[in-house]
This record gives sequence, C-alpha cells and structure tokens, in this order.
Amino acid sequence: MFENLSEKLTGIFENLRRRGKLSENDVELVMREVRLALLEADVNYGVVRSFTNRVKERSIGAEVSKALNPAQQVIKIVNEELIKTLGQPEPLNLKGEKPYVIMMVGLQGSGKTTAAAKLARMLRGRGERVMLVAADIYRPAAIKQLQTLGQRIDVPVFSLDGEKPVQIAKKAFESARLGGHSVLILDTAGRSQLDQNLMDELVGIQKVVRCNETLLVVDSMIGQEALNIAQGFRGAVPITGLFFTKIDGDARGGAAISIREVTGIPIKFLGTGEGLDAIEVFDPSRISSRILGMGDMLGLIEKAESAFAGKADETDAARMMSGQFTLEDFAKQLKQIKKMGPLSQILGMLPGQMGAVAKNVDPRDAENQLKSVEAIISSMTPQERRDPRILNASRRRRIAAGCGKDVQDVNRLMKQFRDIQTLMKQFQKTGGRGNINRLFG
Repeated sequence: MFENLSEKLTGIFENLRRRGKLSENDVELVMREVRLALLEADVNYGVVRSFTNRVKERSIGAEVSKALNPAQQVIKIVNEELIKTLGQPEPLNLKGEKPYVIMMVGLQGSGKTTAAAKLARMLRGRGERVMLVAADIYRPAAIKQLQTLGQRIDVPVFSLDGEKPVQIAKKAFESARLGGHSVLILDTAGRSQLDQNLMDELVGIQKVVRCNETLLVVDSMIGQEALNIAQGFRGAVPITGLFFTKIDGDARGGAAISIREVTGIPIKFLGTGEGLDAIEVFDPSRISSRILGMGDMLGLIEKAESAFAGKADETDAARMMSGQFTLEDFAKQLKQIKKMGPLSQILGMLPGQMGAVAKNVDPRDAENQLKSVEAIISSMTPQERRDPRILNASRRRRIAAGCGKDVQDVNRLMKQFRDIQTLMKQFQKTGGRGNINRLFG
C-alpha cells in the first residue's frame, strides 16, 4: 500500500534536500508536485487541497526560514500534516460490562468474515476469551467458512439454524455471558450494494445487543468509492471504526488517507495479507513514516517479537548475536523470518538507505534465495550443520548434488555464513549502534 505515492514523494524530497535555501517559489513548486502525487494516489481532491495549503502556509513561515536545514523542516511539516490528516489512533472500546460486542459490517466481498477471524485471533492472543457469531445466513457457505476459520484459531463459533440474524445475535450474547466469554464478534451479512433491508437488520441487532464497536470492513481496492460506502453505512448505524482489507494489493492507498478527514470515522485496523495473522492496528505516525520512505522499524520489531517468541528463541537469538551459531541455528532463524510475513512487506518496512535498496529487490528473487539456502542446509548431515569447518571439496560436491544446486551455490552460502558470523561479532562489540547508523543512516 502507498507504494506509488511513497516513490513519488521520496523523489520529490530527494530533490528538495539538494537545495540549501528555499524561496517561496521553491515551496510552491514542491507543493505542486506533492499535489499531483497525492491526486495520482487517488486521494480526495478536497483533502489534497486542504493538506497542501496547510503545508505551504507553514513552509513559507518562520519555522522554515529560520531552520538550519529548510528542506528537512519542510519534510517534517509534511509528516506532521499527514499524520493530522490520517487522524489520531483510536483503540477498540473494550469498556463496560462483559461480553464486549464488536459487530462487523460491510458489503459482500469486502473480506468481512476473514477480518472477523483475524480480529478474534488478535484479541485471543491478548488474553481475551473470544466467541465468533455466524450472523450471515444469506451467503452460501458463510457459516461454514466462519466455522472453519474458528477451528484454525481455536475460537468457538456460535450459529443457529432457522433463526433470523437479530435472534442469533441476541441468543449468542446470552450464551457468551453465561459461558464467561469477554468478547463477542458478530459476522453480519453483506450485500452487493447498500439496501434498506441490510440496514434494518443491523439496526435490529443493535437494539437487542449493546455494541461496543461497529466496524465497517472496506476493500481498499475500491478506492474513492470507500468514502461513499462509509457515508452510506454511517447514515443508518453508528460506525465507530474502519477495517481496511487487501491493502497489500493496493499500491495507491488514497482512500485510506482521505477517509478520516471526509467522514470523521477513524481507521482502526488494516488487513495486510491473506494469513489470519496479517492484521495491523492502524497507527497514523507509522503509516506516515512508510509513505515518506522512513520505514516502520516499530512495526518490524513487533513482527519479529511475534515470530521469535519463547525462551528457546531468545537463547538462539543470543547465540546468533554473539557470532557463536551453527548452520542449524541459521536455518532455524530463516524459518522464523518467514513467519514474519511476506518478504516484500518486511523489506518495505526498512528505513533510510536499506529501504531504498530494498525497493529495487524483487521479492520473488529474495524468496527463492531463502528457499535455496534452506535446501542446501537440509542436504547437509547434522555433523556438517553443527561444524561447517569440516566441509571439504568432496562434501560440498555431495551437498550440491543432493539439493540440485551448483557447488558455487554452496561456496557462496558458506562465505555469506562466515560474513554474518563476523558481522554479528562486530555488532556485539560496538553495542550495535555503529552498525545501525551505517545501515539506516
């Protein structure tokens, strides 16, 4: 998401950094380029005009003219105004009496059922006792889909044959209350378009159960139409937040930038991929950093913490950081990296020079490299993995033949392995600070 916009803005600001001082005319030219970049990213015209006017007004003022580095000050202003446009982060309202009720609403095909399961998995991971409710009785196989997803994440699914959605919601609430569940997530029916029957059903559900949150699930691929959908639903039921799905398939992302300022409804979650763990709490400051090419190291750290959980992983990581690790450890760490999600997403979260280099890396090539490394290591004996020093020429030929690779591939892996060992030892000696500055500066 935002890939095209990020590339354009990064180019604009690179040119800006080359100028020592900024005149009012310079600012005007930059804002014109920013305006075009935002419009091409499908950002609402009114939002673009308001945003660029605010940035321009601040950029020709005293805070830039008196700055030691005017270009950096303008970028800082753009970042602050972008965060303002995206709106303040708003957490889920899980307050009051339990069970807390979250109703998922949206048009058919928006990914609502999967979004409900992703949210259930996230909340279960935070210690909540979650129950899913199959309140979509119209779409073929909707109930079965939710039950299958519930089994995958170990969350119970409440369903009733022959009942209307309002009654299902009412009985599910009572079942959750008696069963000690803390969160109830209602997967309601979608329609191919907004209609009165759909809205009446949602209003009926809200009359029989107290909803802490009503989240509108929106397919990010539909662009500016998302604004009309949000306005349409809000006219019938109080929408408390938005869940944008399929953002990994939308390189523009203009609707996400526009929707808070146009509708006033906060974005609360982003669906970042197909996996049930591919959900992200919306944080405007982190999104702005990504758009402006600053990366998202906090998001990357959170992914790593999730993938490298447990005492065994902490021990392995400590051994790796000391440089005293084997090819077995190396293979294990590669598997953990793959748990963090698609490599393209991980590379896109890197800041500075690393992020710029990552944009030129074909994710498919990187994925194939990981698979190649795993194949080579798998062809080794346990002794060879634990003590790579014994890998003479004949052993390397056998390993290459075993995994269908060339001997040069095996030699290249061993050189990379030794380089990483050396780097990790240096990293530990310097406390990591100097190496981070070289990588991300």
